[in-house]
Amino acid sequence: MSGESIFAIVLAAGSSTRFGRTKQLELYEGTPLAAHALRQAESVFGVRTLLVVGNEWKAVVDTCEPLAGFFVINEKYGEGIASSIACGVRAVADGADAILLTMADLPLVTAEHLSALAQGFRESPGSIVASAFDDTVGPPVIFPKSDFAALLALKGDHGAKPVIDANRDRVLSIACEEAAFDIDRPEDLAGIY
Repeated sequence: MSGESIFAIVLAAGSSTRFGRTKQLELYEGTPLAAHALRQAESVFGVRTLLVVGNEWKAVVDTCEPLAGFFVINEKYGEGIASSIACGVRAVADGADAILLTMADLPLVTAEHLSALAQGFRESPGSIVASAFDDTVGPPVIFPKSDFAALLALKGDHGAKPVIDANRDRVLSIACEEAAFDIDRPEDLAGIY
C-alpha cells in the first residue's frame, strides 16, 4: 500500500422515507444492510472505516458491532444525504488524503470493487474514482482531499453527484453494474432473491 491514506465512509444515517422503516436494519443474506456495507468496507480499509449514523443510530451501531473503525452521529440527518457526507468528511479530513463514499443500501457492491477503486486512486491520486453503471457514474466513489471543500459545501438530499459532474475531466470510472442496484423500497430488497 502506498502512502495515500484513504478512509471509507459508509453512509447509514437516513430516515428511509420511501422504504417506510429503517432500511439500514433490514436483512440482506441474513445481515443488516448497514452491517453488510460496513463489512465490505472494513475488509479493504480496516480501521480507516467510518460509519455515519443518524436515524435510529443506536440500533444501527448495535447491529454493526464490532466496528473495526469508528462511527459518528449525524444530528442533522433529516436535512438529507449532504449533511451525512459533510459529517463524515469533517470526521476524517485531518488524517485522510482521500475518502471513499459508499452507502448502506448498495448490497451488491463487493469488497473486490472497493479494492479496485482504491487501486485506481493509488494509480491516479488526483482523480475522482467513481463506479460506472447504467451509462452514468456514482457511488461508491473516491474523492481526493482537493475535493473535500466542495463535498462540505453540498446541501440537501442530492449526494455528491454535483462534485463529480463539475470535475468530469478528472473522473476515472471503474465498471460496477452492481452499484446501479440500491434499496429504496421493500420490493427492491425482495427483488434481489
